[in-house]
Amino acid sequence: MTQPLKLRVAALAAEARDVMRVELAATDGAPLPPFEPGAHLTLQLPAGLARQYSLVNDWREQHRYVLGVGLAGESRGGSQWVHASLRVGAELTATGPANNFPLDPDAQSFLFIAGGIGITPLLSMVRWCEARGRAWRMVYAARSRVRLAFYEELRAFGRKVRWHCDDEHERPLDVRALMQEVEPGTQVYCCGPGPLMTAVQEAGAHLPPETLHFEWFSAPAAPADAHGGDGFWIDLKRSGTSLHVPPERSVLEVLKDHGHELPFSCREGLCGTCETTVCEGEPDHRDYVYSPAQREGLRTMLICVSRAKSPRLTLDL
Repeated sequence: MTQPLKLRVAALAAEARDVMRVELAATDGAPLPPFEPGAHLTLQLPAGLARQYSLVNDWREQHRYVLGVGLAGESRGGSQWVHASLRVGAELTATGPANNFPLDPDAQSFLFIAGGIGITPLLSMVRWCEARGRAWRMVYAARSRVRLAFYEELRAFGRKVRWHCDDEHERPLDVRALMQEVEPGTQVYCCGPGPLMTAVQEAGAHLPPETLHFEWFSAPAAPADAHGGDGFWIDLKRSGTSLHVPPERSVLEVLKDHGHELPFSCREGLCGTCETTVCEGEPDHRDYVYSPAQREGLRTMLICVSRAKSPRLTLDL
C-alpha cells in the first residue's frame, strides 16, 4: 500500500454550479508522486470518511494536484463536507494516486463522453492527447450550461468539444446516434451519471468490447438476485482458517466479522481499494473497475462486491 500523503489546500474556487475546484500541494513543498491520466486520489475526511476524486490537471505536474468535487445530490457526507467546510490552508491526508481508468497509450484516436462531474477524469486525458498529438474529440453533456465544469479550459479546444445542454436542446443527448458515428479503431472513454453510462454501453454494443472504457462514480442498482445461491466458502491461505460467505453477506463483511482488518472504501466495487489476491478457485467478478476482457484469468477480486463461481475460493490472507 502506498504511503499516506500529507497535503495542504492551496486554492479553492467555484468551477460550476455545485462543482468545487480544489488545488492541493505537499505540506513540506516536496514534489508529489507522479500520476497518469485517469488517476484519482483517496482523501481521508472527517468522521472516518474516505472518498475518491479524479485528478484533472496535467499529468506532468508534480507541484500540485487539482480535483473537481461535485456536490452529490444524495451525498453520504464527503462532497457535502468539501463544499461546506474545506478552507484554504487546511491539511488533509490522502492515498494514491491510483488509476482504475487508464488511457490506452497506443491508441491513435479517442472519443471522450462526459456527463456533468464526469468530466474530471477525462480532462487529464485531453491534456495528454494534446501533448502527444493524438486525435480526439469530446461530447460533454450537462443539464444546463451553468453546470459545465472547466468550461473555459475546454472552450479553448474549439470544435474538438461538442456541448450538449439538456435544457437548450429540450432533450437528453442522443447517445445512439453518437455511438453510430464512432470510427473503427477509436477508443471510447465515458464517465458520468449511471443512465448515460448505461446508454453508452447499450448503444456501443456493436463495437469491440476492448474499445469501451467506463469510470463509474456510483454503482448501478443490483438486480434482485444479485447474491442468490447458498453462498460459498473462503479458505485463508496464511491464517489457515475457512469461513462461509452466506448469500446476503459480502466477503469483506464476513472477514471483518471475524476480526480481519482490511483496506476498503466505497463498498460498491468502484475504487479498487479492497483488491485481494485469489490463489485458488474462480471468482465471480461483479465490480466496475475491470472490463470483461480484463477479468479473464484475473487472479485478484474486489471483496466488497465480487463473489465465487466455484464452491470455494482460497485468498492470500
